[in-house]
Amino acid sequence: MNAFQYKDGHLHAEDVPLEKIANDIGTPCYVYSQTGFEQCWKEFDKAFGNRAHTVRYSVKANSNLAILAVLVKLGAGFGVISGGEIRRVIDAGGNPNEIVFSGVGKSEDEIRLALNYDILCFNIESEAELFRIQEIASRSGKTARVSVRVNPNIDAMTHPHITTGLHQNKFGLPVEDAVRLYERASSMKNIRIHGIATHIGSQITSIEPFLDAVERELDIVDLMAEQNIDLHHLDLGGGLGIQYRDESPPAPAEYAKAICEVLDRRRITKPISIDPGRAIAANSGILLTRIEYIKTGAAKNFAVTDAAMNDLIRPVLYDAWMDIRSVQEYSGHSVKTYDVVGPVCETGDFFGKERKLAIAPGDLLAVHSAGAYGAVMGSNYNSRVRPPEVLVKGNTCNVIRKLETYEQMVANESIPSHLQSSQGS
Repeated sequence: MNAFQYKDGHLHAEDVPLEKIANDIGTPCYVYSQTGFEQCWKEFDKAFGNRAHTVRYSVKANSNLAILAVLVKLGAGFGVISGGEIRRVIDAGGNPNEIVFSGVGKSEDEIRLALNYDILCFNIESEAELFRIQEIASRSGKTARVSVRVNPNIDAMTHPHITTGLHQNKFGLPVEDAVRLYERASSMKNIRIHGIATHIGSQITSIEPFLDAVERELDIVDLMAEQNIDLHHLDLGGGLGIQYRDESPPAPAEYAKAICEVLDRRRITKPISIDPGRAIAANSGILLTRIEYIKTGAAKNFAVTDAAMNDLIRPVLYDAWMDIRSVQEYSGHSVKTYDVVGPVCETGDFFGKERKLAIAPGDLLAVHSAGAYGAVMGSNYNSRVRPPEVLVKGNTCNVIRKLETYEQMVANESIPSHLQSSQGS
């Protein structure tokens, strides 16, 4: 489903005109389609059919509480990277026993929090982490379920900032170290071995790297079985890409079919999980922004918007191309080539370059595929308040994050008494 389509010459989010959202709520603004999230998750769930599986949403893609609540109602599991993400899932109504906690730097407080909630599993990423979890679990009188995250040294052929499965990356453990860690874990009183995990990157647009990773994961499963260590759950990670421009990623059904063929050939019937984030969230959201100025430069034309890199950092951080469309399909203006930029004092403050648009000051633009790694990566750079977020379902529109105020932005800051002075002194 394409949740954002032109109707009567105007771009809509499901059945709500984006122009109405801009006028009622203001810009910049993130707009999400609830139906988009639902249908993307269901597509993955359906793809694995009757095989025992869990589609575990990667919270870091978009962690708004309302979005998480949508996925809770669908029956999703959750992959988290911090204590804050654990608390968000719980606050959204999620079941702690459907949470898997990954990440290379789990703090003592985060581990205690996870143990107190009795989450499903820790994905262990170093020997030191295993010892820390054992120590904290022992002091607390609790048992921690763990999987070892294996780094299979596979090039996912994606942007270097989002590859995670090479030995030069900080994530997981080489196969030899993982085997030794399982042997250590099997003798620890407060550790229960749950399974095995791997994750090789994000925005992956071909199936082969996934299949290579599964094969190497299964090799370890077989090796552990020879040592009577049962890895009874396979976390296959996520990372399936989407189409931003001209990419041709496999559909969830094609992805699942290829993985299941490997599992069947290797005679694996153990439960599996995947944790897509981007592939569920990205095309379910847009960033809505209004053009403040049209600036004709010596070398380029610029469309200066009220959104900025602090609102959406993907283009400069990841060299990401994102589709930009006018909310008004037929504006009557002549088509020209523009760099679409924001007001922040950085050359990297742009959303797209060399875009052909028929626009004028005051027109609305929609930056597509912004539902993942958009608002969640926002900041207050240049002391800009964070934009509102809106969830649309049919013809109903709900604000799920209010526009931040200046007072909220500075609420935790203070001026020491020796720097305070009376006006005019």
